[in-house]
This record gives sequence, C-alpha cells and structure tokens, in this order.
Amino acid sequence: MFRTALRNVLAHKARLLMTVLAVMLGVAFVSGTLVFTNTISDAYQSKSAKGFDQVDVAVGPGFQDAEGDRVGKQHELTEALLDRSAEVPGAASAVGVVQGFTAIADKDGKLIGDGFSTQGGNYWGSEDPRYPLVDGHAPKGRGEFLIDSETAQRTGYKVGDTVRLSVDGPVLTPKVTGIFTTDDGNVAAGGSLALFDTATAQKLFGKVGTYDEIDVKAEPGVTQAALKAALDKALPKGAVETTTGKQLADDQAETIASSMSGLKQGLLVFAGIALFVGTFIIANTFTMLVAQRTKELALLRAVGASRKQVTRSVLIEAFVVGAVAAAVGLVAGIGIGAGLRSLMGSFDAPVPDGPLVITPGTVGAALAVGILVTVLAAWLPGRRAAKIPPVAAMGSLHAKATTKSLVLRNTLGSLFSAAGVAVVLAATTMDGSDGQAPMGLGAVLLIIGVFILTPLLSRPLIAAAAPVLRVFGVSGKLARQNSVRNPRRTAATASALMIGLTLITGMTVMAGSLQKSIDKMASDAIKADYVVSMANGNALSPDVAEKLERADGVTATSPMRNAVSRIDGETEFLTGVSGATFGELTDLEVEQGSFRVGGTDVTVDDETAASHGWKAGSSFTVAYEDGRKQRLTVAGVYQGNEMISGIMLDTATLAPHQQDPADMLVMVRTSGGPSDAVAGKLEKALGTNPAIKVQDKQDLSNEIAQMFTLMLNMLYGLLAMAVIVAVLGVINTLAMSVFERSQEIGMLRAIGLDRRGVKRMVRLESLVISLFGGVLGIGLGVFFGWAAGELLGSRMATYELVLPWTRMAVFLLLAAVVGVLAALWPARRAARLNMLTAIKSE
Repeated sequence: MFRTALRNVLAHKARLLMTVLAVMLGVAFVSGTLVFTNTISDAYQSKSAKGFDQVDVAVGPGFQDAEGDRVGKQHELTEALLDRSAEVPGAASAVGVVQGFTAIADKDGKLIGDGFSTQGGNYWGSEDPRYPLVDGHAPKGRGEFLIDSETAQRTGYKVGDTVRLSVDGPVLTPKVTGIFTTDDGNVAAGGSLALFDTATAQKLFGKVGTYDEIDVKAEPGVTQAALKAALDKALPKGAVETTTGKQLADDQAETIASSMSGLKQGLLVFAGIALFVGTFIIANTFTMLVAQRTKELALLRAVGASRKQVTRSVLIEAFVVGAVAAAVGLVAGIGIGAGLRSLMGSFDAPVPDGPLVITPGTVGAALAVGILVTVLAAWLPGRRAAKIPPVAAMGSLHAKATTKSLVLRNTLGSLFSAAGVAVVLAATTMDGSDGQAPMGLGAVLLIIGVFILTPLLSRPLIAAAAPVLRVFGVSGKLARQNSVRNPRRTAATASALMIGLTLITGMTVMAGSLQKSIDKMASDAIKADYVVSMANGNALSPDVAEKLERADGVTATSPMRNAVSRIDGETEFLTGVSGATFGELTDLEVEQGSFRVGGTDVTVDDETAASHGWKAGSSFTVAYEDGRKQRLTVAGVYQGNEMISGIMLDTATLAPHQQDPADMLVMVRTSGGPSDAVAGKLEKALGTNPAIKVQDKQDLSNEIAQMFTLMLNMLYGLLAMAVIVAVLGVINTLAMSVFERSQEIGMLRAIGLDRRGVKRMVRLESLVISLFGGVLGIGLGVFFGWAAGELLGSRMATYELVLPWTRMAVFLLLAAVVGVLAALWPARRAARLNMLTAIKSE
C-alpha cells in the first residue's frame, strides 16, 4: 500500500501541483512571519543590549505615592546624589543623564521622525564613551550640539551646518560641532538624537541642577549586584530606585519581544487564514483524486486491502505532498522574511543590522503546519472512499450523495448558522470589550454554518444568473448546469474566495464607518478653526497660548491644561480651560445644568459625574498638587467623547496651584476661518517651530484615521495571499472538472460545439463560481461589519454605519477577475482535447 501511494503521487504530478502550491503559500506565510519577527526582535535586542554596555547600575528617581489628600510626586536626582553615587565603594564613575523631546527640522523645514522618536540629551564632558564621535568635537554652550550619524546621513547635515530645532520652547539655530554613533533603538527605528553639553541640556529641558538618571560604572572586579547593594546602602531610601544594567537590558528585551508579539500574532492570523482557505483546496483536490481512482481503490479492496489500508494509502500520499510543499514553503518563507526586512526601510521604518534569524522552532512549525494541514484535509476523502463497497465502486453507484447525507448536512449547517447569528446579535447588545469574545465565537460559527450550507445555497444563487448566461447560448446553459452539477465541489471552491472577501469587506465597512464617526466627532465637538499641539504629544509652554492670542486674525483662544489632583481620596485629572472662550470653541452636549466654567464653578463629563455620584449643583473638595484644598461646584454635566472629557475649570483658578504649568493643546478661532494662508500666519507667529503642529479639524480627523488606513492597507496586502490561494483553488477545480468531463467535452465537440464555445463554457463556469463566492463573502462581510460597529457604537456616540458601495463593487469585480484569470489554463486545455481520444476515455 505504501508503494501504491508513492506511485500515485508520481503518476498524478500535474494534478497535485496546485495542492502543493496552496500548501506552500500558507507555509511560506507562516515561516516568513516567524523569520521576519524573530529577525527584527533579535536585531533590536542586540542593539539595545549594546546601549547598556556603559551602565552597570542605573539610579532613577523614587516616587512618593499619593495618599489621602496628598498628590503623588517624583523625587529629584540632584548634583549631591550624583556626587554620592560616584563616591560609593566599587564605583569607577557616575554620569548624570538628562533627556527630553528635541524636534530637529530637515533642510526643508520638516520635522525629522514621527515626533515620538526625536529625542535629545546631554554629552558628558569632553569625551563620552556612550556616544563615540566620528567627526568634530564635543559641544560647548547653547549654540552648539551633536547629531547622530544616521540622521546626518539621512538629512545631509555635516559639521559646521546650522540647524533649526526646538526643545519644548522657542526655535534654536545651533551649529553641528560633531557627529556620533549610537546604539539607541529610537535612532535605529528612524528617529533622531541631538546632544548638548550638560549645563545647556539641563536648561533646555527645564531640569537645572537635576538629572533624569544617574548611570554608574563599576570598578574592575566589582559585580553589578555588589555595586547595586552599595548604592542602596549609601543613597537615601525611597528617594531613588536602582537597577542593574543587566536588568535594564533584560527589561528592554522583554519589552521588544512583547511589542513584536502583537505584530507576530497579527501576521500569523492571516497566515492561518491562508492555510484555512488552502484546506478547502486540499480537501477538494483529494476528493476529486479519490473519485477518479474509485475503481482502482475498489480493486484493491476486492483483492484483500482493508478499509484502513485504503485510507492509509491516501494519507501517505497526502503526507508526501505536504512534506514537499512544507519544505519548499519554508525556503520561500525565509526569502519572504528577508524581503520584508528590506521592505521596512522603504516605508521609513529602518531595522537595525543583524543576521537573518531562522530558529529550529520556525523550521519545525513550517514542516508541522504543512504536513498536518495536508493530512487532515485528505483524511475525510480517504475515509469516505474506504467506506464505499467494492462492487458499488466498480459500478459507480456511489456517485451521488444520498438524500440522508444531504439532509444531515443542511440540518447541521442551519444549526451552526442560526447559532452564529444568535451569538453575534447577542454580542451587539453587550458593552465594549465584553462583547468581543462572543462576537468572535459567533463569527466563526456563522462562517462554518454558511460553508456547510454552501451546496444548498449554490443552486438558487447560481440559478439567478441564468438570464445573463442565456445570452451566451449553449455555452452559457452548459456553464450553469456544470456549476450546479457537483454542489459540494462548487461550494468548496467558492468558500475559499468567500472567506477572503468576508474579511476584506468587514474591515472596509468598519474602517469607513470609523472614519465617518471621527469626522463627525471632530466637527460636532470642536468649533475652533485650529488646534495647536506638540508633535510628540507632550505639553506646550504656556507662552504658546499667549503668542497665539496676540497673532493677527485670531479672535478667540483657549488652552486645555492637565493637572493632577486628589478627590475623595482618589487621583483625578483636572482640565484647565479659558472660561470666557471655551464655550465658543466647542459644541458639547450638556445633559444637566449649563456649561459654565469660572471661579469655583466647574463642568464635568457624564462618566466622571456618574462615578462620583455628582449632578448639576453638587459640590466637592479638591486637593491640588501644591496641597491646597478648594470647594468646587458642578455647574453642568456634558456628554464626553474621545476628544474632550474630564473636569473643566478655569485656568485662572488652576494656575496658582501649579508649579510648572503646561498646556496639552490650544484651540484657536480666526476671523477668516481655516485656510493655508491663516495656518501659515499661525505657524509664523510661533516661529515656524518644527516641534509644534497647527491642525484644522480635517487634519485632526485624518491623523486619527491614518492608523485605520494603514491597518486596512496592511490587511489588503496580507489577504491578497488568501485570494491567491483561492485563485489556485478555482484553477484546480476547473482543471479536475475538465479532466473528469473529457468524454463529455469530446462528445460536445463531435456534435458541433467549436473550440471557442468550449473555452467560453469553462470561463463562464469559473466566472459563476467566483461571483457566487464573492456575493456570499460581501454579504457576510457587511453583516460582520455592521455587528462590530454596533459593538463600537456602545463606546462611541457618533458611530454610524457607512456602506462603501464603490469598494464593494470593486470587490465583486475582483471576484469576477479571479474567475476569468483562473479559467485561462483549464479553458485552453479543454479546447485542445482531441475529440476521438476524449470520447474513448473513461
């Protein structure tokens, strides 16, 4: 039986090629994902570990926890703590570290990096071993700084150039006095690093006489643990926290691995989808192969082979196919992993240099996935073939499915579908994250149910295309009959395309609806023409609001300033706004009282009010960050949203209690309304600062929507793999169908159907099957998109369903294109059959 199985594999090489390709693509996706994520993770971990070579123990500030009415705060690392750290037994040296956001403009005045990875720091002394100089000398004074070599290479800056930059304040124009190399992960990821002398850095980052961290280097022979113990003993308890360099490197590696796990899981989900779709093709292929070899298997049964031996021979054949496909897929996956790493650079997301990482786990996973998927998909056809009595098989009495089996299948499909719909509908009534798991379960049940019911659904849906097919005469009529002749095969072929289009349509519906909701939220909640904020999300200096208020054409401004406080023994954030103008710049729906902010009157969002049991007219005591208390009155309760929420009070009330006030953003209304010219004036009033963003409502909406757009584009790219597998499935099905119907096609040719008519018949059959899968996929996608939107709507008041009719039409057109392309080779093969040879074939 083993030799028989191997001979069958070698005898049917052409038939199994599509199956090998389907498995290979899925395995390539899995192994490529593992290689890509392992390579990036290893590169970042190696790079970050080098960054801690000069740190044996890091001393950070301790934190005073909030308690009662006292607001928690961070201790400061002073010059005295730095000196004490350097004098600890076993310490060779101690370096004070200062760091913060530093926006560097390129030669066109645009911000380098994305705002979160553009950092600045201090260069310690005349030679800092953390940052080896490759050109120039150490910076001295406010007019000099260093730039990292990768940023210098990207921007073309060199020693002696004057550069525009900003450090949470006015624009500076220092000169580049040197270029250094660094192992900083932010720089490796496309950010930038600017270094000033320590005194200048402390002034620029608002930390005069203090440090963010103290890095201590151990003397030769002193372990990191011993040095840490000495520092813990010498430094004030509670005022500092010490961490060994090894622990820092381990924590960084864990953080990197954790951040990469999300990407890895996401990619593996799509790899699973590709394999899931491929499973239909494999099962379909083996069903047809077994059907074609029914008499052969019956003969084996007749001469003594048992059912188990017949099933085993099919599984051995599947094992060989799976092993070959998995091995080829692994090699292809390694190439995909290397290609994805290179591709990252073209998307302005460079990856640190490092070797391509191919772990034993990756090899094992690729081989296991390929072989298991193929064997499992082939098990049911093999078992079904073994159960056919030899006499019935030789007489082809088994050809049609029994009424009992069809009733059982349809009943099972109806139960799964009904359960899936019920669970999904129940999930839509739940709140936020509580409904995610039930929604996923319902979606899986419904997809399985529809897949089981697809043979039943194929007849009425394909019959609906009959009027159009009649236009093509005999070829159209034959194509329709061939499409419904074997409903199970048609169902398996169409299901592959259905699953891909379900996901694409569902995500497109959600993305479009979210975009509409965000646009509505921005337009409904904000009446200001512009919102001014920092590029990295940090706080603005209060003088930004003052400059904007004095700018030409500005009629109203209001900052939004965050401050920590204690209310009823809990930490609460306050939002300081301009009580006189904030109401003009926003349009928030007031549920109780009135939107009044001024003096001791505050306005609170509905969720915060509900959590404290407040309503209009309620009073409460707040303890500010300086320890002082004040009695405030709730003048009104408004409906909060993702953009504006919290306890609103006047900045005049809040400012006296803040030691270092800062604004998260400033809202601006102008006399001329939003325009490029007005935006330019505002930017000029702020000194054309690369660190500051001036955005209108559409810019805000687009910025938030960019994330959804990026995710959607990635989804389209990843699901293209599933569509390619579906195309292979259609080709495979048609090729097998042509082979099975060789005699029939020969008879049609003999009675007058020309080659063009045969080609048209096969193409129309392919088109009908693909459109059938497309209609099912788009229908399910719209349903899932609606259901997920209902779940989101419970947390987003402005959410409304938007059906992307144009894109859905494109998806249906894509399904038609898939059908036409997939039919090219089978149609050509059918048309070239020799009439007499085909008629004589069995």
